[in-house]
Amino acid sequence: MTVLHHVQVSCPEDGEPAVRKFYGAWLGLAEVEKPAELAKRGGVWFRGSGYELHVGVETPFLPAAKAHPAFLVEDVDALASKLTAAGCQVTWDSNFPGYRRFHTTDPHGNRVEMLGTEEG
Repeated sequence: MTVLHHVQVSCPEDGEPAVRKFYGAWLGLAEVEKPAELAKRGGVWFRGSGYELHVGVETPFLPAAKAHPAFLVEDVDALASKLTAAGCQVTWDSNFPGYRRFHTTDPHGNRVEMLGTEEG
């Protein structure tokens, strides 16, 4: 059996407060403690339903413009409204049959995709 455990994106040095707000407060992912040896490197880990998102510090930092995590959310329209109100740009895309989806970026410019089923 093979299952996805985590996906990692990067942030610049001292970028953790902004990713805590985006992935934690706005997307609702729970922050989890990093192992002590890995915590020395900086970054933040989050846990969703059956997966983790690891945000690591990278120097020099370049945002991921194409590679991205994609989150299946309960109410994609409500999340789009929430992110727009917070100043995030939301770009809707209808090219994935069966899903309503939009792309945005995290505070450091990494591409992030949000999906909601067409049925709800």
